[in-house]
Amino acid sequence: MTRPRQLREMTDADLKAKVAELRQSLFNLRTRAATKDLSNITAIRQERRELARVLTILRQRGIKQ
Repeated sequence: MTRPRQLREMTDADLKAKVAELRQSLFNLRTRAATKDLSNITAIRQERRELARVLTILRQRGIKQ
């Protein structure tokens, strides 16, 4: 899990890459959960929250610019 302070220090391009990475990871986790291959269900919640943090920071930057 990345701290919000660390996310704010990242560039816009890095944040967009992080969004793509998190979406792919979330898809993989959901697929594994559907096939009963995922032992840690809380990983899905953690990924969703991380994605929300990154998207929030991107939206905040869009408003300020």
